Amino acid sequence: MSDKTRMNGGGESSDGIVPAKQPNEDQGGLQEAVEGRPSAKKNTEQTNSYRTQSWESESSGLERVREAAKEDKEKRFTALLHHVTIPLLASSYNSLKRQAAAGVDGVTWEEYGEDLAERLAELHGRIHRGAYRAQPSRRVWIPKPDGKQRPLGIAALEDKIVQHAVGRVLNQIWEEDFLGFSYGFRPERSQHDALDALYVGITRKKVDWIIDLDIRSFFDKIGHEWMVKFVEHRIGDQRIVRLIQKWLKAGVMEDGKWFGTEEGTPQGSVISPILANLYLHYVLDVWAQAWRKKVAGGEMILVRYADDGAPRAQRAEEGPMCVTA
Repeated sequence: MSDKTRMNGGGESSDGIVPAKQPNEDQGGLQEAVEGRPSAKKNTEQTNSYRTQSWESESSGLERVREAAKEDKEKRFTALLHHVTIPLLASSYNSLKRQAAAGVDGVTWEEYGEDLAERLAELHGRIHRGAYRAQPSRRVWIPKPDGKQRPLGIAALEDKIVQHAVGRVLNQIWEEDFLGFSYGFRPERSQHDALDALYVGITRKKVDWIIDLDIRSFFDKIGHEWMVKFVEHRIGDQRIVRLIQKWLKAGVMEDGKWFGTEEGTPQGSVISPILANLYLHYVLDVWAQAWRKKVAGGEMILVRYADDGAPRAQRAEEGPMCVTA
């Protein structure tokens, strides 16, 4: 979720596991690459002015947020919404998939771009005066390899734009906090990097036990109350917190019926990946890091990709303790 990738050499993953792509210094934070596609020709001229208008100052503003997060790990940011500007919204619009299915609003990427300037200005105004309302996700079901089905939430186009923009702001903060063994939904990181780290851990460390960990129904069961508490560790701007709460509580539409959401965050939502990583950072990663340093009697390594993990331990009795996390 950034137009430029900030690379600082010399960092390592947790416990000396070095993937093929080097993470940043400290916690291994890298900016997330946008899911960009070539711009549609008819929208190019209209959006170019937004992509370039004041973008240098916008990027420097986000960079200052990141520097502040890096310098003070306890800092709570009380003024963030002003970073959600029209140029940032335009950049987020252009980062969305062009051919993605429409949400409950029925609006496609192409249709929204026909009056982009007016639409973004009006959307920006609603966000900053508190009039923006999140729409429910359209639920569809996709088959899983085991024959079961996985629910997928398709957000309305404006919700995707705002979520993407807010996610870019949040990434500036938490990419300085996330630990090196977290790979899923991270900027410039992929499943291949996680496999690299796993391979290096197995071949170069004293590992006798490998545990394959998958958190059951993780996205469906995320606790909203705890999610907000975790967000507020770093975010003191209640306008940003309220936006996240709106997305969590927006509900889903299926077969013309609305269903409330008391827990979970929709899979497929633009904001869900960073919220999922944020949640697991506090409930799993921080705990695992502390346990490895203070309790483990031998070497213990963790590679986590989203809600899937592979704890590896030197001693058999250390494995189950990882699983119960």
